[in-house]
Amino acid sequence: MIKRFLSTLIVILGGTASAQTTYESEILDFQKDLNAEYVNPEESPLTPEEQKKFEGHQFYPIDSTYKVVAKFVKIKKPKTIKFPTSSGALKKYDTYAIAEFKLNGKHFKLPIYQSHTLRELEEYKDYLFVPFTDYTSGVETYGAGRYIDLKIPEGETIIIDFNKAYNPFCAYSPNYSCPIPPEDNDLKTEIKAGIYGPEGH
Repeated sequence: MIKRFLSTLIVILGGTASAQTTYESEILDFQKDLNAEYVNPEESPLTPEEQKKFEGHQFYPIDSTYKVVAKFVKIKKPKTIKFPTSSGALKKYDTYAIAEFKLNGKHFKLPIYQSHTLRELEEYKDYLFVPFTDYTSGVETYGAGRYIDLKIPEGETIIIDFNKAYNPFCAYSPNYSCPIPPEDNDLKTEIKAGIYGPEGH
């Protein structure tokens, strides 16, 4: 009986460890790809000089607490809004859905957007956009907020993983026009996940 119990326990713990390792690998791959983008001259917002010195972004420790399964409430008649940007230009987005979830003991309703420009492109037709600020903004993370990329889900839930939060290009260069998160996307909590604010910018 004891041997049976121990062998079962080992299988259970082994499965848990494997799942955790798989999740961590997913986030590490995301971080690796993001770092690679910043040393690629065709994609990087950094100057050639900065690319040579770039040693990788700083990230919070991976924390699955910040991977939330949210209720996906699609808006029947999306409202078009004009996002202010870092350059002063306006960009058109639809408020596509509302994500409802609990995090850090609080309930949130976070708007999710769809770009008018990107939805016309085959590659990005199912692309959704979540800009946000939180209590770390301007303290540990970029003051103008961070972004998360999503895709239109098939069901009534959507996974929002703040471990995949990244900085807009304008955090590193004034040559970009980046949407500024609206007040509705200000999360009244600390999101200690994803990328830190950029050093030297």
